[in-house]
Amino acid sequence: MSPLTARLLMERGQPRTDRLGKIRCLDLSGMELLAEHLDPKLLCRLTQLQELDLSNNQLETLPASLGLSHLRILHCANNQLEDVTTLCQFPKLEELSLEGNPFLTVNDNLKVAFLLPSLRKINGKDASSTCCQVESLNRELTNRVTAHWEKFVAARDPEEKPEKVQADFVKSAVRHVRYGPESLSEFTQWRVQMISEELAASGGTRVSDADLPEKPPGVITASRPRARLAAIKRLDSSPLNLSPIKRPGLRMEPLHFLQCHSRNNSPQDLKTQLWACAFEPAWEEGDSGATSQTVATCGGEAVCVIDCQTGIVLHKYKAPGEEFFSVAWTALMVVTQAGHKKRWSVLAAAGLRGQVRLLHVRAGFCCGVIRAHKKAIATLCFSPTHETHLFTASYDKRIILWDIGVPNHDYEFRASQLFTLDSTSIPLRLCPVPSCPDAHLLAGCEGGCCCWDVRLDQPQKRRGCEVEFVFSEGSKTSTRRVDGLAFVNEDVVASKGSGLGTICLWSWSQTWLHRGSKSSVTVVVLAQLQWSHTELAYFSLSTCPDQGIVLCGDEEGSVWIYDVGHLLKQLSPPPAAPQAPTQILKWPQPGAGGQPVIRTMVNMVVANAAFTYLTALTDSNIVAIWRRC
Repeated sequence: MSPLTARLLMERGQPRTDRLGKIRCLDLSGMELLAEHLDPKLLCRLTQLQELDLSNNQLETLPASLGLSHLRILHCANNQLEDVTTLCQFPKLEELSLEGNPFLTVNDNLKVAFLLPSLRKINGKDASSTCCQVESLNRELTNRVTAHWEKFVAARDPEEKPEKVQADFVKSAVRHVRYGPESLSEFTQWRVQMISEELAASGGTRVSDADLPEKPPGVITASRPRARLAAIKRLDSSPLNLSPIKRPGLRMEPLHFLQCHSRNNSPQDLKTQLWACAFEPAWEEGDSGATSQTVATCGGEAVCVIDCQTGIVLHKYKAPGEEFFSVAWTALMVVTQAGHKKRWSVLAAAGLRGQVRLLHVRAGFCCGVIRAHKKAIATLCFSPTHETHLFTASYDKRIILWDIGVPNHDYEFRASQLFTLDSTSIPLRLCPVPSCPDAHLLAGCEGGCCCWDVRLDQPQKRRGCEVEFVFSEGSKTSTRRVDGLAFVNEDVVASKGSGLGTICLWSWSQTWLHRGSKSSVTVVVLAQLQWSHTELAYFSLSTCPDQGIVLCGDEEGSVWIYDVGHLLKQLSPPPAAPQAPTQILKWPQPGAGGQPVIRTMVNMVVANAAFTYLTALTDSNIVAIWRRC
């Protein structure tokens, strides 16, 4: 029997009345309601209802015909909603709250912005930017579906039955029309199907602007977020890629420059330092060619998730008083209360406060905080073989391995500490060894490069450094800071220090063979790469293992790109002279606040696995994105 009765509705409604038709505001929150408890025959009698609170229940969906045609405000926070399309029954809805529904994503926000033409607020925030984003996506998708129709019809037999042509076209459009970030594909494919069905039914008549959702008052037409810098302004007409040894296959073009980490969203903020970024891995099972164009960036008190293709900031998370230094991705399989399996992309972010925040990216909220260290966390990384295992490295000279577990039914994490690794200096970069990730962890530290035994079957809960890697006197890196560290493939390591003017490529396997029982071993160098001679530190390098690419920024805003595939194939002896970069991307001097940003430092640069997008972070609050031509 449903817990809802006419008498209960009158008791919880405002104003107090003995007639359902006079209730204007109704609070049904916290009643453990299920979808079947919302009886349309009862609720449709609320003919004047303008505000309804259904938050803190157990709703997985909303019935399709509740008959609340005058509803203006709807609260559905903290439920189990998995679909929002039934909200189209509320055409006058102006304010909507969907927070705390862990299975809803940014795609659902876009859907409601499309379905509800009068919407002004989503989750307490102004809906203008979301509506603008929907409008921009709609126009581009309409153009692409229309172009696909023209090509599709031209290739078909004119004698074919129109019904078959229309059905085949819809299938073809859904399969082939693509636009926007992969993270928005649920929304774009939903719209492609709707547009193609309408176009096919009309016999190819172009979908008009009148078919797009009407903008609510106050919306300014824009296809770019406010955080974007002014259009790129160059002080000269020279090409950006000035390296005389560049290869055509690595030609890059500047695409977007964003100030999405500004304090108080100020366009004058050119001081917030950005420290780390990481592309979301492509989680598709069995698709080795899958790649991502979604990147997470951190700096100041904010973590942003950005689509590189469009420059859209998909999510922004702020922690006042924090300064974020590092981010890392993992994916967890979560089972809902109804028994459904859902895959979560989880982003770990950490920094000055020594805390790790676990962010449910698609739903846009923090679902756990680990108080990991008493001092700042310099870097963190997930195990490549255990999706819940997270390494955190701190200024307290400790590295801790955590098992973050999977969230419970309240979507909360309960992390446990597995063991601690002691270092003689501050660890700056962490790299599980690809050929044996469950056995060894490599770290670049203030005092050099160290390795630890991280096997879980060992009883020690506190472990010291197993071996220290020493660089030859010729490379001048002995006992010096290693602030850049990454594997180029399963065996070759790229590392660097400051003030040396080189990046070192060395062999893990050959070095390990020479170790024996020694606690210190000299690395087997394969090659040296030319780099900046700056004395400044903490320019982090990165690699694209599938492409044989090494990347590093410098103190002048340049990005150094090395294609080292040919070096990885050659045998000893190594080249005598350091190898020049394949390409140097010069800082293109974008404009901010009407003035060009002439110089900056690139603290970190990363590329996605397919090397189609490259993201660089600066010390002047600029996220720079390049695209491979």
